[in-house]
Amino acid sequence: MAMMAVSEALARLLADAGPLDAETVPLSQARSRVLADDVIARRTQPPFAVSAMDGYAVRAADTGDPTRPLTVIGEVAAGQVFDTPVEAGQVVRIFTGAPVPQGADAILIQEDAEPAGEGTIRAGEAVARGHHVRPAGLDFSEGDRLIEGGTRLDGGHLSLAAAGNHAELDVRRRPRVGVLATGDELVQPGMSPGPGQIVASNGYGVAAILEDAGAEPFDLGIACDRRADLDIKLDAALAAECDVLITLGGASVGDHDLVRPTFVARGMELAFHKIAMRPGKPMMFGRLGAMRVLGLPGNPVSSLVCTHLFAVPLIEELAGRPPSQRRTTARLGAPLGANGPREHYMRGALTREDDGTLVVTAFDNQDSSIIRLYAAADALIVRPPGADALDAGSRVEIVILREPR
Repeated sequence: MAMMAVSEALARLLADAGPLDAETVPLSQARSRVLADDVIARRTQPPFAVSAMDGYAVRAADTGDPTRPLTVIGEVAAGQVFDTPVEAGQVVRIFTGAPVPQGADAILIQEDAEPAGEGTIRAGEAVARGHHVRPAGLDFSEGDRLIEGGTRLDGGHLSLAAAGNHAELDVRRRPRVGVLATGDELVQPGMSPGPGQIVASNGYGVAAILEDAGAEPFDLGIACDRRADLDIKLDAALAAECDVLITLGGASVGDHDLVRPTFVARGMELAFHKIAMRPGKPMMFGRLGAMRVLGLPGNPVSSLVCTHLFAVPLIEELAGRPPSQRRTTARLGAPLGANGPREHYMRGALTREDDGTLVVTAFDNQDSSIIRLYAAADALIVRPPGADALDAGSRVEIVILREPR
């Protein structure tokens, strides 16, 4: 199978991807989830006219004469109701958030109220009707659309939904993603590797990236380089009803790369295998029933770059999120040599000059096994196949991984 261009591979990956079905979750679990339907207000907010300040509920017409004493007939705080109507020459001591009593139409703040003897005050300032009164429905009314379906929920949205009297929301289900490392050479972190073994690291970074994209990742552990073990892990992924299975390593064409033949033998329809890119050439994608299978390379940087470029857009489609990948241009901080026949995603450091111009500088070593430099990278420099050498100051396309420091 010939190598496929990155753009074509991504198009095939996303061809039939769409938001998953909805589920109902409590507000406490809805942060960063995507609304399946509009949120409609179940009440009016505020449901009645309330005071915006501490002071006195008055009739505005009574405040024009600063010599006139006004009788205090009671008080009302938030959560209480003052049932007696306010008549001419009367006021009610009121506190912020309290319902404005019937008959009153303004609030005289306490700083503008002057004592005038036992149980009376004078208005030190004339106020207009509605002064410091929040009318019923100032925020929204029952039946209003508060939040549009498809919105990714943040703290403001959750507060608004709660104010609209929603304890639960219908949101898109988070894609369930199994992450499976493969290889006899791998041991879990914290263990002592034997001769020829290394610590498995890719899965933790991949899972973190996927979770940020809206997935619910879970660890399927490590599969040995044996078809029987891969079959067991595949059965576990199917039993868990994974929407996506991501394998790390074993997807190339070596004698010990058994992921592709094992999964094809189990009925996986292979969409592509091998991408014309670096790092990340030995990547595959297929379908096994309803489950999507994304086979990533075993080299740490290759798997992480492929996760950003391919897995994240897929997860965001399934979760109903808008694309988050930020592609833009930057000025080169140092020259780059000519590129080979594969699209190259080079790790680099990103800075921002005083005028806002982005400057990116590629790391000298682009070996796909060096995790330390990937962890330090702010951006991927996109080098087209066969691109000419570039001088410092040239413009290049970049994929932003994190904001410049």
